[in-house]
Amino acid sequence: VQLQASGGGLVQAGDSLRLSCTASKRTISTYIMGWFRQAPGNERAFVAAISERGLTTTYTDSAKGRFTISRSNAENTMWLRMDSLEPEDTGVYYCAAQSITGTVATESHLYRYWGQGTLVTVSS
Repeated sequence: VQLQASGGGLVQAGDSLRLSCTASKRTISTYIMGWFRQAPGNERAFVAAISERGLTTTYTDSAKGRFTISRSNAENTMWLRMDSLEPEDTGVYYCAAQSITGTVATESHLYRYWGQGTLVTVSS
């Protein structure tokens, strides 16, 4: 499956953004999907993930209550709605499809397919 992330941009603290991850070549319906963020100078870190049918979601602590992950298998698309953005949310956001089924993972090495990333910059 090929993934393409979009929707990033430069915003001010407190603003909102919605990232999209569009898939091609294969359906995402059989994959657990996730979002990761790589801040400058840091390793890629887990942000949120969603089960195959969207019934289970998992967030990193800093995203809980501010970010919402969702998906539409019919549209072959996943989203990350980000509200109340903070400068610490700055980074390149990657969408990914997990290589194993059954358990929503937070470890990046368990994700097999990756999009190219979209840059989010939050100014204070």
